[in-house]
Amino acid sequence: MTEKMKQEWELSALYKGVDDPQIEADLSQAIKDAEKFNREFKGKIQTTRNAKFLSDALQRYESLQRIALVPYHYAYLLFAGNSEEEKHNALLARAREILTMVTETTLFFELELLQIDAGDYEQLVADDRVKPYRHYLDNSRAQAPYALSEEVEQVIKRKDLSGKEAFVQLFDEVTSSFRYRFTMPGESEERETTGEELLSLLYHPDRGARENAFATFLNKHAENSKVLTNCFNNILLDHGREADLRKYPDLMTPTHLSSETEPEMVEKLMEVTEQNYGLAQRYFRLKKELLGYDELKNSDLYAPVGETARKFDYDEAKRLVLSSFSEFSGEMAEPAEAILEQGHTDVFPRPGKSGGAFCMGILPEWNPYVMLNFTGNLRDVSTLAHELGHGIHYSLSCRQNLFHYHAPLPMAETASVFAEMLLTRKLLEQESEPSLKIALLCSKIEDIIATTFRQNVLTRFEQAAHEMRGKKLLATDDYCNLWWQENGKLFGDAVVMIEPYRWGWSYISHFIHARFYCYSYVFGELLVLALYQRYLLEGEAFVPKYLELLSGGGSDKPQSLLEPLGIDLSDANFWQSGYDFVASMVDHLEGLVADAK
Repeated sequence: MTEKMKQEWELSALYKGVDDPQIEADLSQAIKDAEKFNREFKGKIQTTRNAKFLSDALQRYESLQRIALVPYHYAYLLFAGNSEEEKHNALLARAREILTMVTETTLFFELELLQIDAGDYEQLVADDRVKPYRHYLDNSRAQAPYALSEEVEQVIKRKDLSGKEAFVQLFDEVTSSFRYRFTMPGESEERETTGEELLSLLYHPDRGARENAFATFLNKHAENSKVLTNCFNNILLDHGREADLRKYPDLMTPTHLSSETEPEMVEKLMEVTEQNYGLAQRYFRLKKELLGYDELKNSDLYAPVGETARKFDYDEAKRLVLSSFSEFSGEMAEPAEAILEQGHTDVFPRPGKSGGAFCMGILPEWNPYVMLNFTGNLRDVSTLAHELGHGIHYSLSCRQNLFHYHAPLPMAETASVFAEMLLTRKLLEQESEPSLKIALLCSKIEDIIATTFRQNVLTRFEQAAHEMRGKKLLATDDYCNLWWQENGKLFGDAVVMIEPYRWGWSYISHFIHARFYCYSYVFGELLVLALYQRYLLEGEAFVPKYLELLSGGGSDKPQSLLEPLGIDLSDANFWQSGYDFVASMVDHLEGLVADAK
């Protein structure tokens, strides 16, 4: 495989290409298997007292899910790599339609699981043949109070395809098609750039370039206000109507159920975060001093300090990240290296490619796929560590069945953020120059602020937008005003927001793809800070416990997975300890700055 090929996804292990007839064969097989599953098991699950029968049904259900998911994920990877190719769009739509049909045909299964008598259920899950699926079954049955009849559930699935899922795809297609005219720093003429290239300039040393790039990016979204506002309005309305239909006690209830989190715990986490907004403002004032500015704009938040303005080539970034993993454990470095070497990464930005970065795990026995938009700044190196951390999590959870392969949402960042901490330690250890240490500490503190305080702001905005949408059709200005208000609470008088930032809400894809996803970043970051402190205290003794935590995947509730490490998620002091660690980092930074004067 050439180096160029390694910098783009090598997807031939899935299918030979977008026109591979095996794709349609698998989609057709998925439908046939779903129909056969329906004929053989429908009406029999809720009354079964036979562990072998239930075990057979679970294995069959897992098998047909595998057949349907592979072409869908393949289509999504193609689409993320190039949404301008019509064949990619068509295949994704086709795969999504088939997946919906499979879901409709097998919907009875999870509904009947809810209706198994409690006494019979306890006997069934105690059997060794059913026990491996226990957590999945418990999660399914937690939905019982909100489940509707099979006919209604099928209608909901069917309307989603032309409803909220259609608006999700519209949002993705529209935003990935955006082209920007901009004069890049060091160039004399305006040219076409991608959104990722513009956002990468937020880390550029030139203040004017940062603000102009951010404004250009945001103004393009403002120009498309009608489409973007309609996407938000329809997706939020859909969620509110379904919440009413299912009689959820709160709009966040489905997220709590899927994430296995308690509403009280999440609210406590967010309240503790808001109580520490002053800590973020303390850092912002220090950053203003370091930059020598009279005022700090939000386009300056990631301005480089000292040598972090330098660029990293991709090979250097890989070496740094893999070395930081190896120093922690070879068991952490090996799966990351495999992802890189097997062509499971798509590295550089290009027209038509989706923005941001992600890691996709498809099946437990396959290495996951990582998408980057690497432009060479320090944050991109950190993003490489972050996404490979997700890949390590998937690789270590490969011993789990498909239902337990994915970690619950709040635990999904456990490996990724820890990987970033290991990288930061590596970078700090190899630097002796105080100015470089200052720059690196600034970069890490800014990452933490973005992953805790900013994500809390995003969650509060989302809550407010959903609540207002339940009362009326929101105008564009409604979204802009809510966004401005929530960000103002974090920034206080320490940061001045540039006017185009009113449109900052319109490019956050998490609002479109998953409801109330963003609090999981706060959870994950603070959890990792606690875990990292344990590592500093325990050293090598911590390593196997941490790897075992990752290996658990989604096989238990977050609290149960964390109990062996002595963590109590219901304790507000636990969440505060994470911010205490951040405060110690700011203390350290202030000391370095004072010594450097």
